[in-house]
Amino acid sequence: MNISSVNTIAEKSNIGVSMKDVGILVLGHGSTLPYNRELVEEMAQLIARSHPGPVKTAYLNANQPHIPEGLQSFAGTNVKRIVALPLFLAHGVHTKEDIPRELGVDGKSRKGLVNIGGRGVEVFCAEPLGMDECIAALAYKRAEEALR
Repeated sequence: MNISSVNTIAEKSNIGVSMKDVGILVLGHGSTLPYNRELVEEMAQLIARSHPGPVKTAYLNANQPHIPEGLQSFAGTNVKRIVALPLFLAHGVHTKEDIPRELGVDGKSRKGLVNIGGRGVEVFCAEPLGMDECIAALAYKRAEEALR
């Protein structure tokens, strides 16, 4: 399944708002090494190819913008909802505690109303990438590459 087919499913789902009115905030951990930021930015660009709304990036630490500034970067876009998308494989203290706190959302429900540019915007924190066939296929590909 490619990003376009995932987006098509999202467009047809009953989420109560058009995906063009949804901002996606791609979240990276952050690093002093430059390729971490480059990877997060490139991932956001790939997502933006399929997503009709604005796609931006933010970082937990070490890189700018940090998460609160990343949220505020949606001011003036008129998005009704923002999905924070952590580029983390599994849950840990960052996804369970740090990211929801930085987003200003409830840690259990992973959603909340945040003031963005003077108006309330619903913010949802997506789950980590988790287990999926496409991730397993990529992991296997990396194992094969290691043998070359």
